[in-house]
Amino acid sequence: MYINRALEREVISASKEFACITIYGARQTGKSTMIRHIFNNDVKYITLDDLSIRDYAIKDPKGFLKFYGYPLVIDEIQKVPSLLNYIKIVIDEKKNEWLEKNEPTNILYILTGSNQFELQEAISESLAGRTAVFNMGSLSFAEIFEYENISVFNPDIEILKEKENKKHIYRSRKEIFEDIFKGGMPEYIANNINRDRFFNSYVTTYIEKDVKKVISSTKETTFLTFMEYIALRTANQIDYNEISRSVGIDARTVKEWLSILETSGIIKILHPYLSNVSDRIIKTPKLYFLDTGLCSYLAHIPSAQILEKSAFAGAFYETYVVSEIIKSYYSCSKDYKKEVYYYRDRDQKEVDLIIESFEGIYPIEIKKGIYNVSHKKDFDFLKKYKKNILHGLIIDSCEEIRPLNDKIYYCPISLIGL
Repeated sequence: MYINRALEREVISASKEFACITIYGARQTGKSTMIRHIFNNDVKYITLDDLSIRDYAIKDPKGFLKFYGYPLVIDEIQKVPSLLNYIKIVIDEKKNEWLEKNEPTNILYILTGSNQFELQEAISESLAGRTAVFNMGSLSFAEIFEYENISVFNPDIEILKEKENKKHIYRSRKEIFEDIFKGGMPEYIANNINRDRFFNSYVTTYIEKDVKKVISSTKETTFLTFMEYIALRTANQIDYNEISRSVGIDARTVKEWLSILETSGIIKILHPYLSNVSDRIIKTPKLYFLDTGLCSYLAHIPSAQILEKSAFAGAFYETYVVSEIIKSYYSCSKDYKKEVYYYRDRDQKEVDLIIESFEGIYPIEIKKGIYNVSHKKDFDFLKKYKKNILHGLIIDSCEEIRPLNDKIYYCPISLIGL
């Protein structure tokens, strides 16, 4: 069963304007499946995971492209970066031809890969300005429940009220923890296969195909231990020394391995909201898993019920909300890093999320249940930034938008992505 992806509309639009499209994303998030769904049998598909195909591409990249022709989907393109220079040549030749004949641009290549850093570096050198680039995560709540016209999460209360009048699925706290436990890996969600078997295969494949080539073979077991440890640190500030001591690796290796996970699309790093106003701001970034199902598996949590009652419930709930917001940006081909931050200072002032807009900043708190927050709560300590402090939100398991006071509103988690 195919589950429609919100990113489809962006890819279709780009295919009419660009000769090449590049899609980043972790393994098994549905990149190739989406492309096949969009273009049906009109585009040939090959993967460089296939050793014989990869060998051909390495030895004779020009002949490889001539043999397979176009339009062509090339999966795991980062495995043969030398292909990009030849793809560039083909694109430039075809663009000149279209220009001379006054013909529109047609899609020639669709490139996908699960290592964003390798792709970004290669593309910036070879295909800058020639390819449309997209990020793709696992399924979002909005995609699983088939929301229409999925959009970037906008904290503006009037926009949220308008969206609330549309179809949105209320999920109780218990149901939300079931969603957190499952995550959004398309194959697992669509086919309802055995959870432990799926994620065990996923992690094994990831380490063998993506990680093994960049770390020592003697460190593979340690890398798995590292993944399991940081799964329990999701939604926390990164303490390199603590992770180093607990896993038994040096702090430099911790940074390298976190970079591997981030560029593979497994985790995302959220940076603090900074300003020259104060040097008391804590500048350490926070890490979040992008798929809470994978995070739950790595943390060895056996059920949604146990997760909900555990000491990690709040962190996983926060991870779910942040990952859903990031996925809403991905769905609309927007960069969350330019707008989404967190705040914490040495005076114990903290805000789970800050979303910055042209009009000002929206402070957002995330609560795993329906809490009785004091009606006197405010975010006045942010005024030192000399920015317009817009109304705040408390995202929790409530059923509908309601005011806490004249500056802060409760917001249902189900409105993200609508």
